[in-house]
Amino acid sequence: MTATSRSTSDAFSEKYSIYGDMIFKLSMVYLGNYADCEEVMQEVFIKLLYKAPQFESGEHEKSWLIRITINCCKDYVKNFWRKNIVSLETLEIASALPDEMELTEIILKLPYRYKAVIHLHYFEGYSTKEIAQLLHIGISVVKMRLKRGRELLKLEMEEIDYER
Repeated sequence: MTATSRSTSDAFSEKYSIYGDMIFKLSMVYLGNYADCEEVMQEVFIKLLYKAPQFESGEHEKSWLIRITINCCKDYVKNFWRKNIVSLETLEIASALPDEMELTEIILKLPYRYKAVIHLHYFEGYSTKEIAQLLHIGISVVKMRLKRGRELLKLEMEEIDYER
């Protein structure tokens, strides 16, 4: 192994340790399947290695990775073989705590448009303005999706409590 390939390998390992968990969780929100998330992660990191622009900051790099992850997930969902197949088989990996796992299951049941904004706002800590920029939608659209997503989450959670 040459010195250049070692430094590339070290840089890749560092990026993977910094962003791997975030990319996996975001992929899990979209896809709901461990194997599919691994494929998307692989694609995202290949793009990071070979197609990434010069980043102005760590935050610029993170937002670029989120955008690429969302695009890869959307492309993956559009895939002919993937349509109508969503498995929650390995949800435990995405959520360490049982309460968090139950919440993640409920979020995965939400319509597609609400999953991303809920995840980015509550799990990644992005503001509505930042989410609007990442998803290329208006701030008012983000606010409305958050509001409706919360309403749907509340209904689902009340239904679960009612069944208990």
